[in-house]
Amino acid sequence: MSDEIINRVANSKLVTVNLEDYYPKGQRVLFDIKDWLFEGFVLREKDFRSQVSAYDWSQYQNSYVALTCSSDAIIPGWAYMLLSIQLEPFVNKVVIGTLEELETSIYQDIINNLDVSEFKDKPIIIKGCSNKPVPQNAYIMLTTKLKPIVKSIMYGEACSSVPLFKNKQV
Repeated sequence: MSDEIINRVANSKLVTVNLEDYYPKGQRVLFDIKDWLFEGFVLREKDFRSQVSAYDWSQYQNSYVALTCSSDAIIPGWAYMLLSIQLEPFVNKVVIGTLEELETSIYQDIINNLDVSEFKDKPIIIKGCSNKPVPQNAYIMLTTKLKPIVKSIMYGEACSSVPLFKNKQV
């Protein structure tokens, strides 16, 4: 028996997909319009429009913005639309919601545009731990996209993965 240590993981056909590798650069901003409302609850159109037109939107250059209202005010849809029109020339993306919903939307675009042909008929490990805020929904979206074409899907690290799916036809 040979005393040589063989790295079977490195020699295997396993392909690791790390969603963190696709994390786009750019500041994430939660833009709360509560302070632009009369007493934090009432949207007065003339005042709101005045604040929107006087605001310096260029500070959000290359950012990702989530629009929200932290008060219980009822915000008409046109208000968010007006904000998005002002932000559009500067930002990478704008959504209504939380920062987590923003990240989910960002990853939805990334995964929808991801060319997965290189993973055809291969065993895949979707890396689980990340240092960047990869939303849980991104893992589901990626799994859904990969499932029809891969041999198998596992989650975690090569040394301790959890099997999730095995294609019986490959």
